[in-house]
Amino acid sequence: MSRLLRSMTGIVSILILLAITQDHLQAQEVDIQAEVPVVLSSCGQSPGPAYVKVFLRRLGVEHEELKQATAQDLIDRQEAGSPVKTLIIVCGASLKGMGAAGISIQEELERTAALIEEAKKQGILIVGAHVEGMDRRAQGAAEGDNTDEQSIDAVCPRADLLLVKSAGNEDRRFTIISDNSGIPLLLYEKNMDLSSVLEKLFGMAGVAR
Repeated sequence: MSRLLRSMTGIVSILILLAITQDHLQAQEVDIQAEVPVVLSSCGQSPGPAYVKVFLRRLGVEHEELKQATAQDLIDRQEAGSPVKTLIIVCGASLKGMGAAGISIQEELERTAALIEEAKKQGILIVGAHVEGMDRRAQGAAEGDNTDEQSIDAVCPRADLLLVKSAGNEDRRFTIISDNSGIPLLLYEKNMDLSSVLEKLFGMAGVAR
């Protein structure tokens, strides 16, 4: 290997290390406190919300799963005197899931846009989550299917916080959104790490001990 090639390889390695370090710094510097009650929803009807629900339930965080939550759901809770404090929208489109629900990706995007608009109006913390890694991203989808990427674009740039499994950020998709929009990014490595991330995010608020 020539000296020039070795130098170039070293530079590339340093750049990769710096990118990874920056991602982890973003994850460590997040200083947002989520509150209960929580509404857990979906943009794309993938199985993702079920993963998050497992850990919310395990931690005892007060929440309700509404995979097709609407703006009216938030309004109803506000008028009932129990306003939603945190809205977690899990990105990730499943053609099978949307088919079973009898909805199209366009209907999902329109519902999600109205949901986010109402959440912002009420001052609700919006967490945009992607928890299924690259398997759920467009690279692993059927040829020509970019619905997962559409769901990401519908939620993440408008969220207050991004919660992402690192495996789904291999192309730095969420890091770029975070940088461009100034949105804090929480990355975690393994599925089980999601529990400690949520525990820290909620500061044990609403947790039964």
